[in-house]
Amino acid sequence: MEKIIMIGIMAVFLAIPLKKDKAEFGMLLILTACLLISFLALGRIGELLRYLKSLQKYLGGGSIYMKVLFKMIAVTYMAELGANLCRDAGYSAVAGQIEFYGKLMLLAVSIPVLAALFEVLIRFVPSGL
Repeated sequence: MEKIIMIGIMAVFLAIPLKKDKAEFGMLLILTACLLISFLALGRIGELLRYLKSLQKYLGGGSIYMKVLFKMIAVTYMAELGANLCRDAGYSAVAGQIEFYGKLMLLAVSIPVLAALFEVLIRFVPSGL
């Protein structure tokens, strides 16, 4: 965790002096730091995946839920990273559109879970209602 924090702080401290005269270099520096932190985070995801796969055996046929969960997490983080980078660069409208698309993708990815929920509800709700 300390490594990630130091990368972020160093990138910001190096980008601050560039903000006035060479803003594009500062933005590239921040983008590079974000990508480096993302790659380091991806390396840690292996540990999380092993743990979640051990939990998956308890779900049995519910492995679709784990796939949906992974997709939702990926969409959330990618949309947030993209939106934050655009917002930091001063393009709030683009950031808003990335967030909007990310929300639509979350809804699309969650449809199998919603369908399963409705199937369960239909079984337990009397047909006369």
